[in-house]
Formats: sequence, C-alpha cells, structure tokens
Amino acid sequence: MKKIFRSPLLLIITAAVVIAAGTAFYLRYDREKPPQYRTQAVEKGDVSQTVSANGTINPVTLVSVGTQVSGTVKKLYVDFNSKVNKGQILLKLDDSLLAAQVRQSEASVQSAQASLNLANANEKRTRDLFALEYVSKQDLDTAVQAQKAAAAALISADAQLEKDRAYLAYSVIRSPVSGVVVDREVDVGQTVAASLQTPTLFKIAQDLSKMQIDTNFAEADIGNIRVGQTVRFTVDAFENQHFNGVVKQLRLNPTTVSNVVTYDVVVNVNNPEKILLPGMTAYVNIVVAEHSDALLVPNAALRFKPSADESVVSPAGSASETKKNIAGNVGGSRGAKSGGAKPSAGSMRDTFPGKVFVLANGKLKLVSVTSGITDNRNTEIVSGDLKQGDQVVIGEVQTADQSSSSGSRPMRLF
Repeated sequence: MKKIFRSPLLLIITAAVVIAAGTAFYLRYDREKPPQYRTQAVEKGDVSQTVSANGTINPVTLVSVGTQVSGTVKKLYVDFNSKVNKGQILLKLDDSLLAAQVRQSEASVQSAQASLNLANANEKRTRDLFALEYVSKQDLDTAVQAQKAAAAALISADAQLEKDRAYLAYSVIRSPVSGVVVDREVDVGQTVAASLQTPTLFKIAQDLSKMQIDTNFAEADIGNIRVGQTVRFTVDAFENQHFNGVVKQLRLNPTTVSNVVTYDVVVNVNNPEKILLPGMTAYVNIVVAEHSDALLVPNAALRFKPSADESVVSPAGSASETKKNIAGNVGGSRGAKSGGAKPSAGSMRDTFPGKVFVLANGKLKLVSVTSGITDNRNTEIVSGDLKQGDQVVIGEVQTADQSSSSGSRPMRLF
C-alpha cells in the first residue's frame, strides 16, 4: 500500500521541481537579453502651433424685429428663410382700436380748430369795442387769453392726432434691413403686448454670405492670439471639409465660470456658398506660430524614459549611468514641469530644455536639446547635438511574453 501512494507523490514533486527550475532559467535568460527599442529618424519639415476652442457660428448682423404697439396678429406675409427687402411688410396687427383712436383725435382737432376760430373772433370784436371804449381793459385781456388757450389746445390736438397716426402705422410691421428671416416667433391670431418690453416677432440675418464665430479661449491661450491671425475650423455638418477665417476682435470683457477665465474671440468667416448656417458648432484652431524647414523629433522621443536597470551613456560619453542617476535630468520638452532645467534669462521666449535618447553601440545615449513649438505630434528642435537622420528612441519593443507577464503575477507553485 505504501508503494502505491508514494509513487504518484514522487512524480508530482519531481515535475514541480523541473518546472520551477525551467521557469527560473527562462526568466534569467530573458533578463539577460538586451532590450530592444523603437526608433524614428529626425526629419526636417514645416511645423505650426495652434490653440483650440469651440465656438458658435452667427450672422455678423442679426436684427430682432419687434413691435411698439399691442394687438392681435392679423396677417403674416413672410415665414422662415424668406428673403426680405428693407421696408417690406412682414405682418399686420389688428388696427381696429388704433383706427378708432385716430378718428377720435381727428374730431378733437376739428373741435379745437372751431374753438380757436371763435376765440379769434371774440378777441377781434373785443379789441374793436375797447377802441371805442365800450369794454374795459380787463375784458380785452380775457379775450386775448382765451384766444391763446384755444391756439394751444389746437396744437395739442394736432400732436395727439400725429401720435395716434404713428401708432396706427406701427400696426404694420416692416423689415428694417434687407436679409433673410431666420426666426419667426408669432402666428396668426396670437396677441402681442408691448407694455414694458418690446416683444420680438422676427429675427433677420442681414447677410449670410459673411458670418462670424463667437468662441471662448482660456486665459492661458489668449496671450498668443492677435487680430489678423489665420483661423482654421471644421463643423459637424461637413466633417471632411476645412474652412478658413481671420481673427477680427479680442473682446476685453472676461467670462468666469467655476474660477475658469475665458475671453471672447470673434472670427470673421466668408460664406459665399451659404453652407455655414447660424448656430452651427465650429471647432476652431488658431495658428499662433509657424516655422518652415525645422528640425523635428516626435513628441514620444521627448517623453521616453528608460527602465531603471538600463545603462545610459552620459552626454559627455563617459561611464554609463543608470536611470536613477539621471532621473532628475530626463524629461519632456517643457522645462520645470517635465523635470528639465528652467530656461536661462537670455533664452528665447518660446523655447524649453529637454532630453532625448539615441542608440550608441547598443546603449542609450542621452542628448540635451532645446525645443521650440509643437503641433502635438512633432516638436521643433532649436539647438542640441542632433542632426537630420539621427534615430531617436520613441519606446521599447515589448514581446508577447513580456506583455503577458507584466499584466499578471507569477503563479506560485506551493
């Protein structure tokens, strides 16, 4: 019975020992293999740096048409997208009450005119009688005063009549400009009340061939934006088409939301085909810097950091160092934020120190560079020991075994 149970147990122990020894040998051999890197050649080309934001396309001139009198909409003459000319009738309000008021004012004018005629006659008669000493001086003064009061009453009645006629004319709403109706907010039979605030009846875009984009840029980007800069943008309606514009105005009034300060930047856009419609969302990119024939390295090269057990040749070519010894010097392309030294007082305003790695005899060589503008894919190299064609390291080649082992811990046998 002991031999029957000992034999399988012995086989299991032997197999486990063999597996453990093989695994240890494989891991040791795998560690001894030199690391492999992905590289990319340094190239020359054009680079442009942009700042981005979202905005809304609006007509340059958008006129809101309202009414100064209250009433019920009697008839509409235009609708959405209607082309109108200046002075064209848009709608008419029910003018029954206004017309009656005009007739009443006309009657008041006639009554005031009759009163003035009578006052003039009385004033003339009293003056003649005063000359014959049949009436007193007081009677003459009274007649003169009555004549002047009647004249003033006629002027007041004329003014009221003119006012009522103007209100009657306001019941016919006319277009103040030539353009296109982009919004209609009333229907036939609807009552509009012009009491404390003028109600809006229509919105008319004066010229849809010239549009503007109202967009908000963060205060960190506003310092690079200037009037006249080129703007490129896209809209969701035409995903594969790019449009151009020009910065027209930087408005000084800031907007603060959740302690984030933004500024309104107005962009002029030509729309000859009238395919850009009011209200569309525009994804705006403003070119703030452009350099041609620049020495370019991929941004991944500026972000690459070697592993802790990899040797790195110092820039002077002396003895190799580990990552721990150069950790304070390896970084991206943006100075103190990425671990690099701050630019000196005499350096260019838009340049930053950085580090890249090139392969030298199978080892990493650290190269200090000064970077310029970036398009978020490639970065301009202003100075440094790099030339066109150099192979910079952008990452390590990860094998299938390394990728699987990095995602899980080794299985424990016992």
